[in-house]
Amino acid sequence: MAIYTKEEARKIMEKALSFSKADACEVNLNGSESGNIRYARNTVSTAGHRSNQTLVVQSNFGKKSGTATIDEFDDVSLEKVVRRAEELAKLSPENPEFMEPLGPQSYDESITFSEATANITPEYRAKVANSSIEPAAAKDVTAAGFLNDSAGFSAMMNSKGLFAYNKSTSANFTVTMRTNDGTGSGWVTRDYNDISKFDAAEASKIAIDKALMSKEAKAIEPGKYTVILEPAASIGLLGNMFGAFNARTADEGRSFMSKEGGGTKLGEKIVDERIQLWSDPLNSEVPTGTWNGSGQPLKKMKWIENGVVKNLSYSRYWAKKKGVEAVPFPSNGIMAGGDASLEDLIKDTKKGILVTRLWYIRSVDPQTLLYTGLTRDGTFYIENGKLKHPVKNFRFNESPIIMLNNLETLGQQVRINGNLIPYMKVRDFTFTSLSDAV
Repeated sequence: MAIYTKEEARKIMEKALSFSKADACEVNLNGSESGNIRYARNTVSTAGHRSNQTLVVQSNFGKKSGTATIDEFDDVSLEKVVRRAEELAKLSPENPEFMEPLGPQSYDESITFSEATANITPEYRAKVANSSIEPAAAKDVTAAGFLNDSAGFSAMMNSKGLFAYNKSTSANFTVTMRTNDGTGSGWVTRDYNDISKFDAAEASKIAIDKALMSKEAKAIEPGKYTVILEPAASIGLLGNMFGAFNARTADEGRSFMSKEGGGTKLGEKIVDERIQLWSDPLNSEVPTGTWNGSGQPLKKMKWIENGVVKNLSYSRYWAKKKGVEAVPFPSNGIMAGGDASLEDLIKDTKKGILVTRLWYIRSVDPQTLLYTGLTRDGTFYIENGKLKHPVKNFRFNESPIIMLNNLETLGQQVRINGNLIPYMKVRDFTFTSLSDAV
């Protein structure tokens, strides 16, 4: 069993630290039990279970650090890995940005663990696969999907007196449905801490319906269109925007948050005033651990309020250099939404395009956050409040900043990749060319 209780983890790490002769020592202990099932061509192809446990020791002498890893926790092995980390530290050059380990911290109790998820069985995974395969086959559609579930823990202890522990669970599901004539494709993804919130049949039906609806797509001219973006379409662009909330890259003139002539955009309005963006490790829909890899506590934090940049993340080193408080990078992203469902947004659109998801997103210009990529797995033309017909996929060139300044309507929030993102209707989204890919 690779999952240790708080006290079991503490005992192992205390023993490892007792062997340390370095100026400072940090120990990280992680373990997980996970299972998966994969299917393609309407049949299960692989299924498995993994059990992992790892202990990482970082020792430092002054600003020289060394790291060693082991997965055996008897006394002899623990002393061996500590000695190895110390040997490597003595051989290493000094790190000019080295920061001493933190002392004792106070953390909120996380809500990331679900017994239901931890108790998932192979039989449950088989039922999930069957919930895709049977209805797909009945509709002349081929399913390819993957379910992975995990229960695990993370713990940290150092020679300065810090101790942190977190136990968590997760389940991730994705399925692609292709019509057997090769002209239609649908896709859906789901992720949860608590598997009891997951409905495999509901998710699979959405993908099947999208596949059937997207058969024999028509080509329309690229250009600027009003679009309805499902959260799976916007998260790729928004995730790249979240990454720009970095004080160092902004201060050094290397990001969108850099101000021309020096300084940052902290305190400036950059998007529509309806945009509210924050992070919260204790949000019940998207909970995360309450401490990060540096041992810093994670708290609820505003990033954009009424379209204005409220905070940038500061590493401990950069905060010390600038004489400010460190601000940890967010562990999730939560964007305020509205009451409108996807169906409501479609009904309220005279002409536009519904985008299921974007993929193969690549940076064009980091200074403006301009990205390019492709639509995929269900792109539809909307006319007079109805999905009129499927359209061929597009290549797009767009910035999330421009996108959020062209906002028309915010819809309901949906969990996507550990974040809460609303459906959005946006005007003047730029499609530059067509793609023949289904």
